Amino acid sequence: MKEFILYIARSLVDHPDEVRVAETVNGQDLVLELRVAKDDLGKIIGRQGRTARALRTVLSAAAIRSGQRVLLDIAE
Repeated sequence: MKEFILYIARSLVDHPDEVRVAETVNGQDLVLELRVAKDDLGKIIGRQGRTARALRTVLSAAAIRSGQRVLLDIAE
């Protein structure tokens, strides 16, 4: 899942070398924390949060295949 989010996030931003994803296990949930450059934060969130919502939807669909619940945090 980490590589999946890295690939998508790096495709969306202007500074792909500054994209970082940290994994944390919280009970049975896998929490992914996405960090990008300040200039790219708007591109990841999108208008009215549409891009962030789409990222979370695609991630949830991919997580179902692995039988896990995955949460995405976008850190500022």
